[in-house]
Amino acid sequence: MLRAPRCLLWTSVAPAAALAAALLSSFARCSLLEPRDPVASSLSPYFGTKTRYEDVSPGLLAGTEAPWRDPELLEGTCTPVQLVALIRHGTRYPTAKQIRKLRQLHGLLQARGSRDGGASSTGSRDLGAALADWPLWYADWMDGQLVEKGRQDMRQLALRLASLFPTLFSLENYGRLRLITSSKHRCVDSGAAFLQGLWQHYHPGLPPPDIADMECGPPRVNDKLMRFFDHCEKFLTEVERNATALYHVEAFKTGPEMQNILKKVAATLQVPVNDLNADLIQVAFFTCSFDLAIKGVKSPWCDVFDIDDAKVLEYLNDLKQYWKRGYGYTINSRSSCTLFQDIFQHLDKAVEQKQRSQPVSSPVILQFGHAETLLPLLSLMGYFKDKEPLTAYNYKEQMHRKFRSGHIVPYASNLIFVLYHCENAKTPKEQFQVQMLLNEKVLPLAYSQETVSFYEDLKNHYKDILQSCQTSEECELAKANSTSDEL
Repeated sequence: MLRAPRCLLWTSVAPAAALAAALLSSFARCSLLEPRDPVASSLSPYFGTKTRYEDVSPGLLAGTEAPWRDPELLEGTCTPVQLVALIRHGTRYPTAKQIRKLRQLHGLLQARGSRDGGASSTGSRDLGAALADWPLWYADWMDGQLVEKGRQDMRQLALRLASLFPTLFSLENYGRLRLITSSKHRCVDSGAAFLQGLWQHYHPGLPPPDIADMECGPPRVNDKLMRFFDHCEKFLTEVERNATALYHVEAFKTGPEMQNILKKVAATLQVPVNDLNADLIQVAFFTCSFDLAIKGVKSPWCDVFDIDDAKVLEYLNDLKQYWKRGYGYTINSRSSCTLFQDIFQHLDKAVEQKQRSQPVSSPVILQFGHAETLLPLLSLMGYFKDKEPLTAYNYKEQMHRKFRSGHIVPYASNLIFVLYHCENAKTPKEQFQVQMLLNEKVLPLAYSQETVSFYEDLKNHYKDILQSCQTSEECELAKANSTSDEL
C-alpha cells in the first residue's frame, strides 16, 4: 500500500472498508454535471449562500480541474513561500429546519391536489400538481451534511490550487500541511475530500488509500477560530439571540416586494395565499437550488419563479447575511479579530524564517469553515461595503449593491493569502509581498485597489485590528451599573 507522509492532523477515522468504497465511488463520479437547463441557469446567480461555486466562477466551466491562472498573479523573481486559505465547505444538503418547511409546503400542495384532482380550470395538469408528485427525497438525517457534489468541489479545488502553486503543494511539503476545521461534519468532510484531491494530484490514476493508511486524517477541530461567533457573548446576546436584530429581514418579508411574490406563487400553485408565508416561499426557491446543486437536475420548483422574483429573494437572503454576518452590526466583524490575527501570525512566522534562511515550517495552512466564517472577516477587512446600509426599504436603490453573498461566499468559496519572497528586491521592504485571492481570482486591496502589497504596508494598514482588537474585550458584554444614581 502506498503511504503518504504524516500530516499534522488529529481525528477519528471511519471504518476503512466503508471509506475506501466511498472514495472509489466518489472518484467514479468526478465528471462534470450535464449541461444545465437555461431556465435554471437564469436563476442560479441569485441563490445567495446556496449558490454553486461554478456559477460565480465561469472560468471554471471549461474544466473544473483546469489550472486557470489569473493574469494578475505575481510571477518571475517573486516566489510563493506560504499560502493561508480559508475555505467554505462544499455543497451540502438542506438543514433539518429547511427540510421540515419544505415538507410543510409539499403537504399543502398534496392536500390541494386531493381536493381538485390536480387539474386546472382548463383541464390541463398544473404546476402545483406536478410539484405535489415531485419526489420529496430530503430526509431529516441529511441536516446540512456534505453531499457527493460537495466532496467533488473540494477535490477539484485541491487539484487546481496544487497546479496553480506547485512549489507550495509539492509532495515534499505534503507532510507539513496544516489543516484546521470547524467541528461541523460538512467542514471536517470537506477537509478530508481536499486531501483526496491532493492524493489524486500526487498519484494520478491511483485510488487513494483509506485515511488510516495515508496517516492523514481530516483536519484538527478548532471552533474558536472557525466558529468564533459561537464564542462571542456580545454577538450571541446582541445579534444571534436578539429578536429585534434582524428587524429589516422581517420587515422585508411583509413588504410589497415579497407580498407580490407571495400572491403570485399562491395563484400559480392554486393554494390559499393565507397558507403561505415568506419562509415557505424562500424554502421553495432554495429547493430549486438544492436540486440543481446536489443532483444536477432542474426541478419544477424552478418553474415557480422568474428572474425578478429571484432578485427579490436574493435580497432577502442578503439582508440576513448583512445584518447577522456583515456590516449591520460592528460586533459581526469584530468578533473575527482572532481569526484575522491568526492568519498574520502564520505570515509573520514565515517571513521570520525566510529572513533567517530557514525553511518555512508551514508552507500551506488550510482552514475549513462556513459562509459565517468568511463574511465577517471580509467585512472586517473593508470589502463589499456599500455607501448605504441594506434595509427593508431600499431594495430598488440596492439593485447594484456590492454586498451579494452568493457572489462572495458560494459553496466552496475561498479566501487565500499568498506570501511571496522576491529575490531581486531593491529594499528589505520589497522582499516580502502579499496577494489575496477570492474564489481563485486576485482580490484587489480594499483600500487601494492594487493587486499586490508589500507585506509591511498590509500590516500597517490593518494595524488597529492586529494590535488593538482583542476578542476578549470586543466580545465582553457591557456590565450593568450596580450603583444607583438616586439620592
